[in-house]
Amino acid sequence: MKRAIAVVGPTGSGKTSLALELAERLQTEILSADSMQFYRGMEIGCATPTAEEQKRVRHHFVSFLNPDEDMAAGKYEGLARQKACELLEQGAVPILCGGSGLYVNAFKEGLFPGPARDQQIRDRLRARAREEGTGGLYAQLQECDPDYAARLTSPNDLVRIVRALEVFELTGRPFSQWHEEHRQQTDSWEVFQVALDWDRAVLYERINERVQQMMDAGWLAETQALLDNGYEADIYRLKALGYREMVACLRGEQSIEEATEATRQHHRRYAKKQLTWFRADDGVHWLPCVPGEKIEVLADRALKLIAGDRG
Repeated sequence: MKRAIAVVGPTGSGKTSLALELAERLQTEILSADSMQFYRGMEIGCATPTAEEQKRVRHHFVSFLNPDEDMAAGKYEGLARQKACELLEQGAVPILCGGSGLYVNAFKEGLFPGPARDQQIRDRLRARAREEGTGGLYAQLQECDPDYAARLTSPNDLVRIVRALEVFELTGRPFSQWHEEHRQQTDSWEVFQVALDWDRAVLYERINERVQQMMDAGWLAETQALLDNGYEADIYRLKALGYREMVACLRGEQSIEEATEATRQHHRRYAKKQLTWFRADDGVHWLPCVPGEKIEVLADRALKLIAGDRG
């Protein structure tokens, strides 16, 4: 059984700090599982580990793509597992760090690539959703694939609902069945997941403070550089939180104060979605946190959990 550790959870919870502390103690390296940290030139707005942090511990899959390049979860699965195997061969347990649940799951379970997309089916299903609401499609999914429907964190997850119905229509078999067969055919990984658990009000205040730190670090200048390099369309395509507001601010459509507050709201809403995702995963071990608690103490507690799991 191949083993790895994953530090997961919502934005602003302190994943990077905990992963760094664990990696130093375990003498290993970190694999980013944050889909936005893949891109160079977006380090400030995506809270990419700093140069100093990357000197402390070697990181992989950070700032290694241009904004106009794609990194699908399936491709990440292959690259990350390959690097993790290299670390295991060196006697080091790899540590994943990130809040992109789809990419963490891709590493853990593998992703079923499925049949090629059928745009006509997708357009038809999305047209139904516009006319009837997503609830009708979700009800259909519950009938044809109750297992996959139960796994969704929201009955309004239109992207995944459409894909599951598309696969069922194309193949006559439930999406969950395809996933299970793919999982059985791929390498088995045992991933110990740990997350820092903050009171919601405290987490939101941490997020507010971090957004201000990003602004102070030069987020507007970073965004201007992206625009100057021709990445405006990619800013919208990647949907990285806050960059739309930075563009609006640069164009005089929003004040700095308005852009900052809107960005804080987006990050808080995203954190709520991440919490929903990871709370639904019984494999995540939550470490209660209080303000002022040292990261060394939290790392001690995490390592005890990991050791207990192995025992």
